[in-house]
Amino acid sequence: MTQTSPAPVSAHDEHVGEHLLEVRDLVMHFPIRGSGFLRRVVGQVQAVSGVSLDLDAGETLGVVGESGCGKSTTGRAILQLHTPTAGSVRWEGKELTELPKQEMQAVRRDLQIVFQDPYASLNPKMPVNDIIAEPLKVHGRYKDGGPARVKELLQLVGLNPEHGNRYPHEFSGGQRQRIGIARALALQPKALILDEPVSALDVSVQAGIINLLEDLQDEFGLAYVFIAHDLSVVRHISDRVAVMYLGKVVETGERDEIYRRPSHPYTQALLSAAPSANPEIEAKRERIILEGDVPSPADPPSGCRFRTRCWKAEEICATEEPELVDRGQGHPVACHFAEELLEVINPDDVTP
Repeated sequence: MTQTSPAPVSAHDEHVGEHLLEVRDLVMHFPIRGSGFLRRVVGQVQAVSGVSLDLDAGETLGVVGESGCGKSTTGRAILQLHTPTAGSVRWEGKELTELPKQEMQAVRRDLQIVFQDPYASLNPKMPVNDIIAEPLKVHGRYKDGGPARVKELLQLVGLNPEHGNRYPHEFSGGQRQRIGIARALALQPKALILDEPVSALDVSVQAGIINLLEDLQDEFGLAYVFIAHDLSVVRHISDRVAVMYLGKVVETGERDEIYRRPSHPYTQALLSAAPSANPEIEAKRERIILEGDVPSPADPPSGCRFRTRCWKAEEICATEEPELVDRGQGHPVACHFAEELLEVINPDDVTP
């Protein structure tokens, strides 16, 4: 069986079973097939290797890491868009990995996703009214006030209902993402998985989408799993943060704890690259440069997966995988030599 990391130890685990969403030891591997007629499986891409997360009603969990760390795959595996290789995903106490297709469709009324690319995720052959109405029709809710609901959703996300007959290519990138959010809200879900919802947008447009998401959360009590690689965006919107590296969570905790007292070398390196709004702090900040490339998820290093790029690595790092536990920092850290960064990072000094 694939070796996985233990579940994070946090205040949230005192109430296991009461979370809106609980993910435990999630594993998602993709087969590598060889050439030839039979195309036998010759290896596996270990996209997600033992991720544990939880989400409470009305809160935002930020999942952050470099491209290829497995954060988007984690989001899709939670929704069962990818069938997990192993692990548990529980929604309101119901195990999703064991649900028949029909029952999973019912769960998706409450748990929706907004994709990264606001153009590729919208059908270019359908007008916006039909795109937003589609989930209502699939779940049998369109006949009872469907057209009025579509107009209401367009207004809710800041778009003109009179433009509902237009096609996606007639809108800007930010407007297309608002359409995607309107579609995700059509069934009045309890939680959204936001898969890098602003990464494809200009900075000025990003602020508008983030503000919209915060307003919607306040109005409807939505819970978010906010996936991103931009630390400033994650800091602005999240209540808690999970930092991922090569398929694993390496540090997790309350937002201010992670930003003020990062204890894993990888988290410290990420935050050292985040720009500060304070020019004096920016001038004094010492950038941590990581050497080498991210290892292949098809052949990850033994022990700690970050050791090949870590300046603290010693022999134990190659032979023993560090558990994700609280080592005295006040939040779980997967590092044998975890220690707080000497120069404290104030979340208010990070450019939003």
